[in-house]
Amino acid sequence: MTIHWYPGHIAKAERRLREQINLTDVVLEVLDARIPMSSRYENLGKFTGDKPRLLILNKADVADPVKNTEWKSYLEEKTGQKVVLTSASSSKDISSIVKQAVELGKPAIDKVVAKGLLPRPVRVIVVGMPNVGKSSIINKLIKTSKVKTGAKAGVTRATQWVRVHPKLELLDSPGIIPARLENQDMAAKLAMVNSIGEAAYDRLEIAKNLIKLLFQKYKNMFCAHYKLEPEDEPPTLENIAESRKFFLSGGRHDIDRTATILLNDFRQGKIGRITLEDTQEITH
Repeated sequence: MTIHWYPGHIAKAERRLREQINLTDVVLEVLDARIPMSSRYENLGKFTGDKPRLLILNKADVADPVKNTEWKSYLEEKTGQKVVLTSASSSKDISSIVKQAVELGKPAIDKVVAKGLLPRPVRVIVVGMPNVGKSSIINKLIKTSKVKTGAKAGVTRATQWVRVHPKLELLDSPGIIPARLENQDMAAKLAMVNSIGEAAYDRLEIAKNLIKLLFQKYKNMFCAHYKLEPEDEPPTLENIAESRKFFLSGGRHDIDRTATILLNDFRQGKIGRITLEDTQEITH
């Protein structure tokens, strides 16, 4: 299985991302808590330079709670950056994001004051791979305040800032990290969580790969959800179709429907709280 997904105008996308980041003091990097390794862009530093970053493990409410704690500790130790766990279904975590971002941006504001200028709010941007939840983070932050501060001097009119706190301004459009997908295992996991377009991969193959991962890591939970007897070998799409009574005319298994249901069940957390990657798997 090979996943071919190369966003159009990737150079333009990267240039846009660099321009956006250059306008800010702090970068909020959003990862998918179910695949923290695969949803992380190792080369983001070439865009951010020495700007402080706050890592946001989003969708933590559908990820394994034990793994959430392990990944938070691992990422903080490895990167030296603060990590916040967030949920797509709750806004309780927003105050923590605001507090951490204001603290990280304080050195930048101190420099402004040192030049004899009045202090201004810290400026932040939300960046991340497609569909990791950047827009939901932005929307939750904006809900704290509807006041747009407009374009800054010397900045394109399209750049809009929203004052989300007396000490924090948010760029109201997300910074999209254009994934290159050289690593096919990571690409497959990005497909599993719906982070790349369906045209780039074979849905049946991704579903089969997901079955193997779920059986390996969450065997009992997975088999219980689909009412399957835990065996020594992973079940097939046909086994799940049989259990769910997904049939076509003539009694054939409806494999396409089964694959779609399986992927949706996983993505929506219906099977259970699942993380597909372990910190122990990292070899470098």
